[in-house]
Parts: sequence; C-alpha cells; structure tokens
Amino acid sequence: MARGAAARKNAKAARPAYILDEQIGFILRLVWQRHTAIFARDIGTNLTPTQWAALSKLAETGPCSQNQLGRLTAMDVATIKGVIDRLTARGLTETSPDPEDGRRLLVSLTRAGQQLADKVAPSALAVSKETLAPLDAKERETLLALLSKLR
Repeated sequence: MARGAAARKNAKAARPAYILDEQIGFILRLVWQRHTAIFARDIGTNLTPTQWAALSKLAETGPCSQNQLGRLTAMDVATIKGVIDRLTARGLTETSPDPEDGRRLLVSLTRAGQQLADKVAPSALAVSKETLAPLDAKERETLLALLSKLR
C-alpha cells in the first residue's frame, strides 16, 4: 500500500502543474476586469467600452463603412452592428451613402457624437493612465510593446 501511494505521488510530481494564477488568460482577464471597473467609474454606464471604441475610432478616422469600423475596432460583424445601432438610436452616429460606392453606407459621428467623443477623451486617457498606474514609465512602455506583439 505504501508503495502505491509513493508511485502516485511521483506520478503527480512528474506532470506539469497548471497553476491558474500563473496563466496569461487568467491574468489578462483580471486586468481587464480592473480596467472595466475603472472605465465604468470614470466614464459611466451610459457608454460601454465597445461603444467608446467605435466613437473614438470614428473621431480619429472620420466616416467609414461599418465593416471597416468593425475591423479597426476588432469587433465582429454582429457586435459592430449592435454597437452602431445603439449609438445611432442615441443620436451619436448616423449613416449616409458612400459617394464612391452607392451600395455601401458610411458611418459617421453626429454633432452630438463628436461632442461626446471630445468630452470623454480626457477621461478615457485618465482611465488608461490609472490602469497602468502600478507600473513605472519604462514598464508601461514595455508592457504595451509586448501586448502589441501578441495581437
């Protein structure tokens, strides 16, 4: 009996240990949860991170197709459609025919959408700053560079 217990113990020691707290996906999820809590506190619950991504990207690039906006914000077709539908219902975005391709609609910010993007941008920068606050400047730079490589 003692030999069987020892054999089981040796077999367990030989297997690689999966420690959840050391796994990149788990760590990224915890960081994301912290970031979204800061976002909700500072930006509010009337604008989700995905809605902010769409608004800020439109403010950055100007009008573009919904499909292109989805690619630029890393959202699938269904997600970006829902985001734009909700932003349009709130009067923050609008669609218009693409002058270069009549089959395509361009999404753009309304005046209210541009005003909201301008108003929220400083708070959004503060959210990023607070998310990264535990790191010094060099660590922030390194982290962002390494995460960019993983995209």
